[in-house]
Amino acid sequence: MKIEVKNITKKYKSAYALDSVSFTLEEPKIYGLLGRNGAGKTTFMEILAGHNTATSGEILIDGQEPFDNRNLTEKICLIKEGDNFHKDLKIKQILRTYSLFYPKWDNDLALELITQYNLNMNAKVKTLSKGMVSALGIIVALASKAPITIFDEPYIGLDAAARKKFYEILLEEYEQEKRTIIFSTHLIDEVSLLFEEVLILQEGELVLQEEADTLREQTYAVSGSIEKINPFVANKKVIQEKKLAGMMTAYVFGNPQEAVEAGLKVEGVPVQELMIYLTEKEGA
Repeated sequence: MKIEVKNITKKYKSAYALDSVSFTLEEPKIYGLLGRNGAGKTTFMEILAGHNTATSGEILIDGQEPFDNRNLTEKICLIKEGDNFHKDLKIKQILRTYSLFYPKWDNDLALELITQYNLNMNAKVKTLSKGMVSALGIIVALASKAPITIFDEPYIGLDAAARKKFYEILLEEYEQEKRTIIFSTHLIDEVSLLFEEVLILQEGELVLQEEADTLREQTYAVSGSIEKINPFVANKKVIQEKKLAGMMTAYVFGNPQEAVEAGLKVEGVPVQELMIYLTEKEGA
């Protein structure tokens, strides 16, 4: 499903959660939606899922707006960090409810994951630990088979082993049936290898949209004396520079082979560090 974001703005009193954001997601991929707290990620995902409206601009999914559009909302599943489920409902009631809403619901997958995460079908949500609630959200999102599946910090409370299991299941399901997966997380180093495309928001504005492989291949750190680094980066696309005691490190987007041929020290830049550099206020 094609997602077109056209000058989306969301304003709360005098503050902008989103400010004229525009981009297009053309095809089913695993997208990393990154940014610091307050960048506008959750607001965007709620508007995309039809749970909220924009102050101005529009989001079109295959040419239709998602708000108050049952035809679209049954094709979108948003699992947020918390408060996804009524606390007095039992797990089996939640699964039943979601199975009625999502036409492509995979009950066999839901039951398999219930077993894998060791959940009790008769347990009420209010009796579950934070990790169990997160596991339930993951189960619902994957079993929904929604063509647009959105995870907003989906694994609060899950230990490292449970998160690893989630990543493995997510990839298996994605390989079996491609869908648009939008993934917002602060544990970027853990999941960055899953991303096929990365979008970074800063203070409500889009500061980067790029193929993940391109970022991995063409973003690098070059370091050395200021006298050597300054001339090298003079005509380069520099993300950030740091100088200390006559030495300099520059984070550059381009061909790292040029730096190697210039005899400079070159290192790759993890996606998490790139996000930090891009969203630092000074020179962002």
